Formats: sequence, C-alpha cells, structure tokens
Amino acid sequence: MAIRSTRRRAVGLGVAAGAAAAGAGVAVALRDPSRRVHLERQVRVWRLTTRRALHYTQVKIKGRRATEEERARLEEQFAIRSAEDVAKVLGGMKGAIMKAGQMLSFIADGLPPEAKAALATLQADVPPMAPRLAEGVIRDELGADPHELFLDFELVPVAAASIGQVHRAVMPDGRLVAVKVQYPGVDKAIRSDLDNAEFLYGLFASFALKNMDVKPMVDELRARMGDELDYRLEAVCQKEFADRYRDHPFIHVPDVIPERSSRRVITSDWVDGMNWKDFLEVATPEQKHTAAEVLFRFAEGSIWHHRVFNGDPHPGNYRFHPESGKVTFLDFGLVKRWAPGELEGLSPILDNILAQDPEGTLKAVVASGFLPADHGLAAERLYEYCTLPYLPFQVEEFTYSSEFVGQTLQRMLDLQGTYSDVIRKLNMPPSYVILDRVVWGMSALFGRMAVTHRWGELLDEYLHQASPSTELGRAEVEWRRRTLATGTR
Repeated sequence: MAIRSTRRRAVGLGVAAGAAAAGAGVAVALRDPSRRVHLERQVRVWRLTTRRALHYTQVKIKGRRATEEERARLEEQFAIRSAEDVAKVLGGMKGAIMKAGQMLSFIADGLPPEAKAALATLQADVPPMAPRLAEGVIRDELGADPHELFLDFELVPVAAASIGQVHRAVMPDGRLVAVKVQYPGVDKAIRSDLDNAEFLYGLFASFALKNMDVKPMVDELRARMGDELDYRLEAVCQKEFADRYRDHPFIHVPDVIPERSSRRVITSDWVDGMNWKDFLEVATPEQKHTAAEVLFRFAEGSIWHHRVFNGDPHPGNYRFHPESGKVTFLDFGLVKRWAPGELEGLSPILDNILAQDPEGTLKAVVASGFLPADHGLAAERLYEYCTLPYLPFQVEEFTYSSEFVGQTLQRMLDLQGTYSDVIRKLNMPPSYVILDRVVWGMSALFGRMAVTHRWGELLDEYLHQASPSTELGRAEVEWRRRTLATGTR
C-alpha cells in the first residue's frame, strides 16, 4: 500500500510539474504576439478535430451492433454534425484555415444535403473587419486616406472572404471600382498555419470524405497560398487575363487600376452581375447551359491555348450576366503556369483515356511519371480508375449531377475503397493537383446546375483543334481570328 501511495504521489507530482511547465510555456507564448496567434488558432482547430474524433469513435462503436440501415443513418448524422461544426468554427477564422474549408467544401457533393448546406456557408461572405482597420491598411499601403484617394468610398464592404474584403468606391475620374483590402495580420495567421503541416493534415482529415488522402491537397495549399498574400502578383496575373480576353464575346475580366493597387490593396473596375447563389436560384435551364459552357471554355482555353489557368474555381469568383450569356471572372491570386513539358505529358494520357485504350493509358501514365515502372497494376485496372472523371466525355451526351460528382470523388479518393491499390501507387505531381482541383471544382458546379451537354465535342476543340460544335465556339473562333489579324492579342 505504501508503495502504491508513493507511486500515486510521484505520478501526481509529475502531472503537476508537467502542467506547470505547460502553463509556463503557454504564458511565454501568449506574451509573443505571433506565437499567441499560432497557439490560439491551433487550440480552436484542436478542439474541433478532437470533437470530431470522439464523435466518430462513438459512431463506430454504435455501428458494430447496428444493421446496415442504422449504420448508414449514424454515418449520415456524423457527416451533418461534422459539417455544421466545421462551418461554425472555420467561418470566422480567416486565412489558410478558412481557405482549407473552402477547398474541401467543393467536395461536399459526397455528403448529405444538410452537410452540404452547412459547408456552403464557407463559400459565402465571412465576418468583415472594422471600417477603421480597412482605412488603416489603405493608408499604410497607398499613402493616403480613402476619402483622399477616391471621390467616394463605402466603408461597409460588399463582400468578405478568406484573405480580404471588397469595398465599392469611385475614382476621381468617375469610374466605379472594387477595392479589395487584405485583413491586417492575416499574413501572420497564414504563415503560422502553413508552417505546421501536421496541423493542416489533421484539420482536413477531420471532415474530409471517408478515408480521403488529404496530403496532396494540403501540400498544394502550403506551396501556393503564400503567393496570394501579395496582391501585386495577383494584379499582374489579372492584367494578363484581362488583356488576353479583351473584347471576348462571352468572357470578361475586369481591368486593374495600378495606381490604386499595392501589396495589400488591389483595385479593379467594378462589375455588376449575379453571384452564384442568386444565379442558381433564378436562371433558366438554357441560361445554366450557356453559363456552364462559358466556364468550361474559359478553363480549357486557358489551359490548352494559353498554358496558364486560374487554379481557384470558387463559385464566389464568378459574376453571371444571364441576359447576355457572359460571365465575369474575378480573383487571380492562384494562377498556374505550365512549365515546359508538363502539358505535353498530360496530352497522351487524355488521348488514350478518351480513345478508351487501357494499354495506351498505362504506357502514357508511366511515361509521364505518374506511376513507377514496377507498379504491378493491370492495364484494365488502371484504366478503370483513370477514366472515372472522364465518363462525361466518352459518351455522346451527358448530364452532370451532384450525385455523379460525389460518388465519383468518393471512389477516386477513398484510400480504403475499391481502387485503394491504384491510389497508393499513383504519384500526382503538385502541378497536376492544381489542375485536378479545377476539374473537380468545375464538375461540382456543372452538377449543381444539372447541365446536359456534348462535353466530348467541346473538349475536342481544345485538345485537337476540332471545328467548333456550338454557337459559342464559333463566336470564339471568330474573335480569335479577328484579334490575331489586328495584332491586339
């Protein structure tokens, strides 16, 4: 008994000493502003992931004795509770954490309707910063108060997102403009998040699809999001896209106002138009069909004709003009430029998939470095997996649905699922992870619009310069011919 008592006292002293040391460490961290930001954000996400893990454990325990129907109901409830919890916690956490939530909200098509609705809030506006803070950023960046730089400046933002918020203003010459102002301190929060890879892995895994391999998506976020902090880089990219698509019949990119732009402020021409939510509610099937084709042509034309594309297919980055059929594209903070050889390595893979050639697909995948030579996979097996997202392009006509997108994503990302052997062998380079994000982002939007199209014919125009198959395609070819003839592009 004495020995046990001594052991208990020793353990108690050890716990007390550990708690004291931890407390001292926290106290030191709280005195350092940057470490305090890091700690506060980690604690909030740690609490979130812990709650989700405990809930999941409860679901698994209850599911052992449940019927298939009861187990499905438990898992659905878990998905809904997780999505609601995630949206509540991340909705006010600007920076990399909120960006992570937005990225994963794209794959919400694999979740129940209630869970999708909760995660959809991450694609909407987030709480804005106080007007005086926005004024302070503009003053620091542009050297004067907003009322000195603009004839009018609306202090209440019209939109707020993960890194900055947008104010409407009027230039001295009368032009209406959009002024995007970065949140003060968001750079520190983002760098803190990005410096801790394991932290982000845990965050993604806490509410991703079942058994999803989150590492490539997190690594992409870490590699690319730092660039989004410098609005000067975004201004350069946006100007390039505006020039590239100037006078285009259905694609519009607003011009940047360089004299009112800097590292943390970017000013562009104001664009009216319908946001994604409103468009989805009121657009006719014909208008959705046109909008989907415009989104597709902007993405594929940028990828194959210009070798540079916007890697952020967030629905908040579009403004729709259903009467004219045009779409305005916003936010060029995440732009991917193909390096020599990257696009050339992708073409043979797509050609063999679309030709429904398993042996050719396998050879192309190995040649491109996506799969080691000693992979041990059968050609048919690899082809089955690779062809999943391209089924809409292998048939004459296809209707996208949220169910198709969600189920296909689940099959392609489930590390414990049907294609786990293929997933574990494939090695997708970071460059293609960004493209994958665009493909699935577009697919999710098409699914929500329930659009039917001859997708294979559209893609053939960009892969093999086939004759245009629609009125929009013919208008684009004429625009390209005209701009090349006049030397304006």
